[in-house]
Order: sequence, then C-alpha cells, then structure tokens
Amino acid sequence: MLGICLNCGNTEWDKVVDGNKIICPKCGAARTFVKLPFYVITGCSGIGKTTTAVALQKLTRDFIIQDVDLFYNVMQPQTEEENLDMLEQVFNISKNMTQSGKPVVWTMAGSIDKLPHTYGKRFFSEIKVLALTADSEIIRKRMKEGRGITDENWIESSVNYNEYFRTHSTIGDTSFETLDCSEGTPAEIAEKVLKWLEKNDK
Repeated sequence: MLGICLNCGNTEWDKVVDGNKIICPKCGAARTFVKLPFYVITGCSGIGKTTTAVALQKLTRDFIIQDVDLFYNVMQPQTEEENLDMLEQVFNISKNMTQSGKPVVWTMAGSIDKLPHTYGKRFFSEIKVLALTADSEIIRKRMKEGRGITDENWIESSVNYNEYFRTHSTIGDTSFETLDCSEGTPAEIAEKVLKWLEKNDK
C-alpha cells in the first residue's frame, strides 16, 4: 500500500522518503506515514528463536511478531542478490503492518549484515537487533535432542555462529545486543525479550 502513489498510481520502487513523508518522483505527490523501529530477534539454529517468539506472542499485543522462515515456503534465496530481494519483501510487508501503529518484530537467523543495505530500511526510524545466545553445549543439546539434527557440520556451524554473537557487538554494519538464554523457560526468555523491546520502543 505504501508503495503505491495515491495520486498517479505509480507502483515502482522509486519513492523518496523524507522523514515520515513518502514522495512520488513521477508526480511529486507526498503523504505522511507511521515510521516506527524495525526489530529483529536473531541467533543460531537451535537457540530458540521460534519458541521464544511463540511465547512472546502470548505476552503482548503491542508488537506484531513474525518469523522470516515463512518466506522460505515461497522462495529459496541462494545468492546475495536473492537474499537482498527477500529482505526487501520483509521490509515491504513490515512497512504496511506498522501503519497499524504497532512495530513488527522478526525472528531471523541470517542476512543480518544486509539489513542496512536495503531500500526498505528508509521506511523505519531505526533497526534494532537482539541476538539470543547460549553455552555451546546447550546449543548442541538443543539441536540434537530438541530438533533431531545429526549433521555435525550444521551443528558446528551453529555453535560457531553463536560464539560470534557472544564475542562481538556488530555483524557487518549492523549493531546488535545479546541476551543469554542458557537458562530459563521459553516464557522467562520471552519476558526478557519483551523488556528489551519495551525499553527500545520508548
């Protein structure tokens, strides 16, 4: 909806965004929109992003909780360009959702470093990322026992990705905060995530 000029019907991805105004480059028409933060909950495979998101949905109606995995049902990005295309669709859907006045929170494992390099980011006031982390042995246990994963390469890749989040504060040009979820029930972790969201949403 925000991608369509209400004056001339231009549907191209060429709108100019100035603060909370969208300006059509073809006819010059402008309109205001609700500009909110864009939230991401990230972390390695098996860390509990989806489980936390489900628990988070039960705690709040102030945020719209979504899982980026839904896009993998309709597209399978294999290249950097395809990953960027998918992120653009994430932003495209999100900018329309936020017109309800509620921020969108996405669970997303990869492509975090690409977020600042999208066209869609301009429709949001800022990008805030929280990485869920845990001890390495807990990651291995969750992947093997919780998800039945036996691929050792996948498991080690997850452990290494988790360790990156534990030892850094940026990935590419994207800054992130961390939350250790080695201990606690999904509901307890979700409570901490909600506090983080509320703190950043002021």
